Amino acid sequence: MKAAVIPARGGSKRIPGKNIKEFCGKPMIARSIEAAKASGCFDRIIVSTDDDAIAEIARRFGAEVPFMRPPELSDDYTGTIPVIKHATEFLISENPTLSDICCIYATAPFIQPDDLKTGAKLLVQSGGDYAFSVTSYAFPIQRAVRITPENRVEMFAPEAFNTRSQDLEDAYHDAGQFYWGTVEAWLCEKPVFSADATPVILPRHRVQDIDTPEDWVAAELMFKTMGLS
Repeated sequence: MKAAVIPARGGSKRIPGKNIKEFCGKPMIARSIEAAKASGCFDRIIVSTDDDAIAEIARRFGAEVPFMRPPELSDDYTGTIPVIKHATEFLISENPTLSDICCIYATAPFIQPDDLKTGAKLLVQSGGDYAFSVTSYAFPIQRAVRITPENRVEMFAPEAFNTRSQDLEDAYHDAGQFYWGTVEAWLCEKPVFSADATPVILPRHRVQDIDTPEDWVAAELMFKTMGLS
């Protein structure tokens, strides 16, 4: 059995009600639920939340909310892995045949069903702990500079100053959409960013962090420009 777990805590401060705020005509979390359903990857799609309004909307769009997340896993400092571990323990208690779980963020409107399918395949093929979405940096990270306390500039990697941009190694970052993992990996709280993880590479135009109101506006503009619905 495979399951999707969508963590969606209430109480967002920078964007109030972020997980269920309307995004291009639908509650934000609906985008993640619908992508999970369309992928055909999952026997169960559950939302882990501490918020009754989120739970109601999640159920309306076809997800299960079989438990309410406890307060100790619902504060500003709890990471994703303990939340998924908690959900994994619940799912195993109901079905010991659970094999893989995919954490899907509630604020990932550009997530595509085919990417979820690719992640599922790569997790099995790699034999590793995780397969998760990444995308490339738009600018060589070796060219990054810092501003010193004296208001001067210095390179993080001065040895790369004379290297042509096309000769610098590509760098990638977490795309913040989904994380396939084995049951063992989640239960043992193994780190996602490790040699036991496989990347699912996404194009940059389908990746947008949504942490501020400005990010939200940019994401909606991207979504409309791409003709998504």
